[in-house]
Amino acid sequence: MAQQAAGQPPFTWGIVGTGTIAARFARDLALVDGAALGAVHSRSEQKGRDFAQALAIPRSCHELDRFLADPALDAVYIATPNHLHVPQALAAIAAGKPALIEKPIALTATEVGAIAEVSRKHGVFAMEAMWTRFLPAVAAARRQIADGRIGTIRRIDAELAYRREPDDSRFFDPALGGGAALDLGVYALSLTLQLLGPPERVEAGQVKASSGVDLRSDFRLHYPGAVAELSCGFDRDGGNRFLIEGSAGALRLEAPFLKAKRLTHYTPTALASPLSAPRASASFARKLLDRLPLPGRHQEQYDFPGEGLQFQAMAVMEAVRAGAWECETMPLAESAAVLRVIGAARA
Repeated sequence: MAQQAAGQPPFTWGIVGTGTIAARFARDLALVDGAALGAVHSRSEQKGRDFAQALAIPRSCHELDRFLADPALDAVYIATPNHLHVPQALAAIAAGKPALIEKPIALTATEVGAIAEVSRKHGVFAMEAMWTRFLPAVAAARRQIADGRIGTIRRIDAELAYRREPDDSRFFDPALGGGAALDLGVYALSLTLQLLGPPERVEAGQVKASSGVDLRSDFRLHYPGAVAELSCGFDRDGGNRFLIEGSAGALRLEAPFLKAKRLTHYTPTALASPLSAPRASASFARKLLDRLPLPGRHQEQYDFPGEGLQFQAMAVMEAVRAGAWECETMPLAESAAVLRVIGAARA
């Protein structure tokens, strides 16, 4: 974990929103050297006060403009429902506050472009909170791919699915940016586009919920010499692993890959073996077998405390202190590219 330079003042965060992910982020900030919590904004005065008291945050404020004008805040984390991300991010940037915006950063690629334009114009940092990209296991996978450990990527196979019964929550409300692709699909799409870039062609299928949002989305992304098959949904509990097959082996981020702590490497021999085939179903017996030492398969553990949100916070702090307006690991152009793929699937 990065250490704070001697004599450097604390980096103080403000949080917009009081939901589950906001609380997780606040708790994980305690794991970041030099980070502090300064204030929380909620449209409900009572919710803001309760959140601040529960997480030892000094101030709560129900007026967004007054919250953003607080000179003590070095950056804000926007953790509100999806449809509020863009207006709140634009307000934060206009107020000169670096913004970490919960995924999906916006509902369309055009909206990401608006955030990027204002961020660049004002020289104020903005980034999508795609925290999975910053996990130690995911960073290790990128390094190993860059070092040629699995050769050239030929195929990506990933699933992220958690059963949810249709209800009146934000997950199924089109006006609030609901749907499986925006809630779950963005994780697999973001990692895939980081590794392979924008696809040449997109094939997609969706199963709709009665409200009109996607209950399930399946994507097939075509690249020169490679294909990515990605699936997400509220219709089942999935295997939730991310497999990267190359010309000289494979890597798999183990379930649930969005907060992966284990990375498995397969040699070409292991890939061909029915006993250790990485794309086999995630049954109970398979889960037990996956933990056994088998020839051609090597497992690496990347444990960390907390939920894993601290790593993106560290990246933001480093970028802001360096005067950058975006982060190399999660550039706004790649956030826009993910939403273009989802838009193509809807079309």
